[in-house]
Amino acid sequence: MAAVQSGQSETEEEKEIQPETSNDGSRTDLRPPAESPGGPASSPGAVKPSAPGEEETLRAVLRFLQKNNLSESVEILRREAGLPDEPEDQTGSESSGTGSGGQEAGGGVGDAGSLLSRVSAAPTPAAATVAAPPPPPLKVGAGDDRPDVNVVLSAYSQQGDPVLYDVYYSGLKKFIESVLDCHRAELSQVFYPLFVHMYLELVYNNHEAESKAFFEKFSGDQECYYADDLRILSSLSKKEHMRGNETLLDFRTSKFVLRISRDSYQLLKRHLQERQNNQIWTIIQEHLYIDIFDGMPRSKSQIDAMSGSLAGEAKRDSNKAKVFYGLLKEPEIEVPLDDEDEEVENEEGKPKKKKPKKDSLGNKSKKQDPNAPQQNRIPLPELKDSDKLDKIMNLKEATKRVRLGRDTLPSICFYSFLNAYQGLTAVDFTDDSSLIAGGYADSTVRVWSVTPKKLRRVKSAADLSLIDKESDDVLERIMDEKTASESKILHGHSGPVYGISFSPDRNYLLSCSEDGTVRLWSLQTFTCLVGYKGHNYPVWDTQFSPYGYYFISGGHDRVARLWATDHYQPLRMFAGHLADITCTRFHPNSNYVATGSSDRTIRLWDVLTGNCVRILTGHKGPIHAIAFSPNGKFMASGATDGRVLLWDIGHGIMIGDLKGHTDAIYTLKFSRDGEILASGSMDNTVRLWDAFKAFDELETDDFTATTGHIHLPENSQELLLGTYLTKATPVIHLHFTRRNLLLAAGAYNP
Repeated sequence: MAAVQSGQSETEEEKEIQPETSNDGSRTDLRPPAESPGGPASSPGAVKPSAPGEEETLRAVLRFLQKNNLSESVEILRREAGLPDEPEDQTGSESSGTGSGGQEAGGGVGDAGSLLSRVSAAPTPAAATVAAPPPPPLKVGAGDDRPDVNVVLSAYSQQGDPVLYDVYYSGLKKFIESVLDCHRAELSQVFYPLFVHMYLELVYNNHEAESKAFFEKFSGDQECYYADDLRILSSLSKKEHMRGNETLLDFRTSKFVLRISRDSYQLLKRHLQERQNNQIWTIIQEHLYIDIFDGMPRSKSQIDAMSGSLAGEAKRDSNKAKVFYGLLKEPEIEVPLDDEDEEVENEEGKPKKKKPKKDSLGNKSKKQDPNAPQQNRIPLPELKDSDKLDKIMNLKEATKRVRLGRDTLPSICFYSFLNAYQGLTAVDFTDDSSLIAGGYADSTVRVWSVTPKKLRRVKSAADLSLIDKESDDVLERIMDEKTASESKILHGHSGPVYGISFSPDRNYLLSCSEDGTVRLWSLQTFTCLVGYKGHNYPVWDTQFSPYGYYFISGGHDRVARLWATDHYQPLRMFAGHLADITCTRFHPNSNYVATGSSDRTIRLWDVLTGNCVRILTGHKGPIHAIAFSPNGKFMASGATDGRVLLWDIGHGIMIGDLKGHTDAIYTLKFSRDGEILASGSMDNTVRLWDAFKAFDELETDDFTATTGHIHLPENSQELLLGTYLTKATPVIHLHFTRRNLLLAAGAYNP
């Protein structure tokens, strides 16, 4: 019955409250645009005030427009609203300030800016039957360190009878539990954001007993993956606790995004209209962004797959930008054949020609990829002679690479750090697997050679002046044999080291620390060359670009920074995450950067423009591992929820959910040919997954990203190729050598 009524009365209700929709049916906003009071949303009956409070709000807007000399807009709004002229002296009576933006909601300092923000959050007057009366003017406390926080909090001053909050929430819960199963899963998404904002309203208005009772009664109904957020929320029991609280600001300044079918939305809207439930309707309009799509409602499993982040799902518009995920054209370098190549020992007797052949996932084609960015889209460093030699060695190694697959799993070599009493926090290998470095909680970085060749420093300047620079072995002569050792210790940080990364040419090493700096170390002199200062708080991760020169860092300040080794200031700052950035990774073509966060989202950023081109949701815990497939088309992510999620970057959609780990995942790595995905976890295991099968079976034509419907196959066990246990060593880093041997590392934890 409910579905039938929804269809019959839809046209009448659309006249009453019609959210703006784009051509594909997506919701743009529940509210009228405050920036253009006389714009397309206005009609003879759409602006005219129907209550004294609304007239007061409109007059505040008029005064604000007058103050900014927008006389034409003033006349249009006054004429359409039917308001009489106002004395000139009133325009200067309000305090100035238009507000500074948060994620999607700005906050001003003075009453005029505050009232303007109220208008942007108010329902259309045409919906007067549902809309709550406007809130009183905001009261900004004198002497507050952060007036914008005060404005943010003051939104909770518009509240009704505290006793009724329980009644409102219970009534909505009872209604949603009574609707058809197909709508219940979608409408249940509103429980969590409504619970949070109703609780915060009670706390802000000093209803301590009511807020505590409300929390105890309904917190158990929320999804388990919000447990950490609710734990923080429960500590906010007094109004004083709310000032400066980061989690609160996240809830308040970012709208919680829900993706709901049009039929489900109509049911919710009709219920709130019939019950005159102003309180809930006001919260929905101010704090929620409902992304409406046409089509069948999503199932519980489809919703659960995409939910879990701090701010709900991503808007569909967030993932529509074109991403050039293809690889850049490789420079043509002639590979000279030496005696070793011609006399290759081939025990199996297979022809040599088949060796260089690679599969579609891992092949760096010499032809221009149609999905690749332009070669000069971002400036990349020119190849030096040493780089060309290294590429030649890489190509030679590739000819001897083992072709992995379901029947040919890689060998795994595990490096256990014994007696690591300093606290091993990060590990990295060079691309050619000749060096390994570890970052420690005692502020040091240690570098080891894993080949017979020992580590040596460059000679002193006085000794270098005596060397014949024209000799063939000049590179050997400049190294000081007296300093040769198997390892080197780098001192410089004043806090635990959380992330390290070797440069592709093995000449440099990056490290980031709790001290808020990123340091660049020379592996020729084993000294610190630069200390990059930009982050204000601990830096959790850093990584070099695949082409060198550029590197990315992210930390507790929620901002990722793009740097170049020869600039002491960041080139780009990527802001948008609602919590710490815990891991950073470059795309193989170096044009994009992926960041994983404690807000349980992954964002893909365009290096050229600085724009966020993908927001991926689905993890239920902080994300600590990201890996791109060698062909740049796919991505894998791991988090504290123990799941590995697979993503199609071009479509911006989840395509796989690999379950098996029992603890947090801290490292992921694709094999060089892209056939195998390896995952390392705190559960002391390395697991191998059949990436080729996971990606090969995809039918991209069936992707229905417009409605957000995804059908994830439950094939984790089919894709799991092997599980390898360590004795008592959490796996914190994985690396595939150029011949597809898997290296793993971790600190023995008896």
